[in-house]
Parts: sequence; structure tokens; C-alpha cells
Amino acid sequence: MLWKLDGVSEFDARRPLTPTGSNLLGIVKHTASVEAGYLGDCFGRPFEQTFPWFADDAEANADMWATADESLESIVDLYHRVWRNSDATIAALDLDTAGHVPWWRTPEVTLQQILVHVIAETHRHAGHMDILREMVDGAAGLRADNDNLPPDIDWDGVPAAVAEDGRTIPLKATLLQSVIILIIGHSGTCARRDAIGEHSGHR
Repeated sequence: MLWKLDGVSEFDARRPLTPTGSNLLGIVKHTASVEAGYLGDCFGRPFEQTFPWFADDAEANADMWATADESLESIVDLYHRVWRNSDATIAALDLDTAGHVPWWRTPEVTLQQILVHVIAETHRHAGHMDILREMVDGAAGLRADNDNLPPDIDWDGVPAAVAEDGRTIPLKATLLQSVIILIIGHSGTCARRDAIGEHSGHR
């Protein structure tokens, strides 16, 4: 997650890159905040600070973007502190320890269930970070020291090739529909001819 912020400016870390406002720093802020709740408050081990962006009078989705007084460094520091709190919870409790998630339909949970949930959520948001960082400056891949991308692909030519394939799909679909209509029409005509022939006594 965090290496996707390496080398980006405050502006690029904050600027919305999708119609719904997705941005690099906001995703880190959101992921840290949610993990602090799941692996803290839900097991009676509250995080060291409360988040004003979760207050009842906070602006909607305020955890998905950083305010002017929340620097990139402060959000990264928040995530590190949340990690330490999560590690302490995991070390102190057994996997079958009961927890309570008041906003879930079935609020009674175990630590194991929450660990799976947090891993899945973090994994999902890491994918968002991958895409957003690539949109910022083209940086892509698994880690800064290992992008895990095939080296023998002309990546500059991939978008054009994908777009070209995409343009041919509607044409192929239209041609296929036309063929199906012709077949159905031909079958229907033959059936009508057979019916007429049977009625008239001629084949």
C-alpha cells in the first residue's frame, strides 16, 4: 500500500482521479481508519486517538480524502501507528476471541473473522492504489524493487491494442446477431413452406 505514495507530491497524492473522487492519500487514510476500528474498538482495545471524520456531524466520506491540515507524512504515520495497534491486538488475543461489530447485521464475531475481513479489505484497496498510482505517473507493479511485470511486453502499445480489440466487439456482435436472424428467418420460412405443403397435399 504505502510504497504507492513514494515519490509523489502532496498534490498528486491528494488529487481525485476518478469521478467518485478516489485518491491515493484518501485510500490510505480510509484503510488505516477502518483497521483501527476493526482490530481495536471491536475487541475492547480502542486506538489511541478518535477520528473526527467518523463523527456524526462529519462530512460524508470524510475518511476518503485528506484535509489541508493533514499532510502526507501525517497520514502515513497514522497507518504505521494503526499497524502497531493491530499487531498488539493479534499478539494478545486468540483467534476465537469474541468481538463486536455494531454496524454489522450479525455483530458477534471472532478475531479470525475480522482478520480475514481486514485482509480482504486491504487487498481490495491495494488494487485501487495500483491503478491510481499508474494514472499519476505510470509507476506500476508489486513493489518498488520488483514490479513483477513481464519484461518482454511493449507496454506502450498495449492500450492501443486493447482499444482496437474493444472497438471490434460491437461489430462482431452485430454480425453474429445478423447471422442468427438469417438462420432463424430461413428456418421459419422452411417451416411455413412445409406447413403449406402439408395443407395442400404437395411437398
